Amino acid sequence: MVLDSNNHSVFSLNYHLVLVVKYRKKVFNDEKSNYAKDIFERIGSNYNISLIEWHHDKDHVHILFKAHPNTELSKFINAYKSASSRLIKRDFPEIKQQLWKGMCWSKSYCLVTTGGTLIETIKKYIQSQGQNNK
Repeated sequence: MVLDSNNHSVFSLNYHLVLVVKYRKKVFNDEKSNYAKDIFERIGSNYNISLIEWHHDKDHVHILFKAHPNTELSKFINAYKSASSRLIKRDFPEIKQQLWKGMCWSKSYCLVTTGGTLIETIKKYIQSQGQNNK
């Protein structure tokens, strides 16, 4: 397992984010997806977020990323959705015809942690701590 670190901690925080286009409109193609991905990377760097994997369908994107413990994920996601909506609509005006109101993204999203360790393994590890001192 590869761990990240900062001054006071070691961590591995990976997340799977799914963002859905408003009204499930099928507006994404490779060009728009790459544009949205570039915005994600730029904004993510301000929040200590690193993109690992990105994939799109016509009406949603799947994003795998890692973050630092001090990252405020909801603030980042809202900042990303807001900025990317504005920039995508500005630079791809044809989307405005399909998404006639404010945002490109649905208000909701799915965010899942991707910890690879089973809960039972963590429980056993915690239970075994301090056993050598007895």
